[in-house]
Amino acid sequence: MPNSTGPRSGYFEAIDERRYKPTVHAGGAWDVNEQHFSPLGGLVVHALDRYRAAGPDNGLLLSRISYDILGRLALDECEIEVETVRPGRTIELLEAVVRIAGRPVVRARAWYLAALDTTAVSGGAGERLPAPESLAPWRMSDLWPGGYIASVDVRPVAPPGPGRTTAWVSTPLDLVAGVEAGPLASYLALVDTANGIAVRQPPTAWMFPNVDLTVHLHRQPRGTWTGLDTTVTFGPSGQGLTSTVLHDVDGPVGRAEQILTVRPLPGT
Repeated sequence: MPNSTGPRSGYFEAIDERRYKPTVHAGGAWDVNEQHFSPLGGLVVHALDRYRAAGPDNGLLLSRISYDILGRLALDECEIEVETVRPGRTIELLEAVVRIAGRPVVRARAWYLAALDTTAVSGGAGERLPAPESLAPWRMSDLWPGGYIASVDVRPVAPPGPGRTTAWVSTPLDLVAGVEAGPLASYLALVDTANGIAVRQPPTAWMFPNVDLTVHLHRQPRGTWTGLDTTVTFGPSGQGLTSTVLHDVDGPVGRAEQILTVRPLPGT
């Protein structure tokens, strides 16, 4: 775990308004010379936040974001371009494209919806998880390599099992070094960890990377912990699904889904 004293490091360093350089802490689990998607997913939301902050505040809340991972995420400088696809006063759709070496590698679309007081009719979310401070850490780096996995503090509610784990994840690192990212960007920067906490088969024998991530939120998360109540399913024809109920310290905030391509490693 990186030392949290002294100057804070981050998963990325800002080069200019649209370009970022990943640090060693963003290193992937399937290939340490690639980026883990989790911090990059948070960086996309950071770019969306900056884009919206440059315009008038319409009070809309990010309620769904869907990422498509289009290609190899090299551990190299990336550029993020954001545009408005569907403007509106109560509903807005933005799109962000991440490019590495000029090539699109991630395309994300985010729906923003009007913020209204619906406290009187809210319900159905479910129970909160045990507090992360009450749980023992789990060395996820014993199962997975890479700088990102080495950077996170993982607190499982119970011992992780094949295809089923509930755990809290946090990090002492900034999303962008020296920059105060928004709470949602920081929260979502940990969500893609879900596909690695509840493995059905050893990653030394099987590959099961996700090619997408879709997050739906019914409440905006708060705090520095991302709760992942995760189930992983493998089908009989090379597809899998990682399904997660997302939590903050107050209870469930939404859901995440990831489609997996499941295949044996060569030579196994």
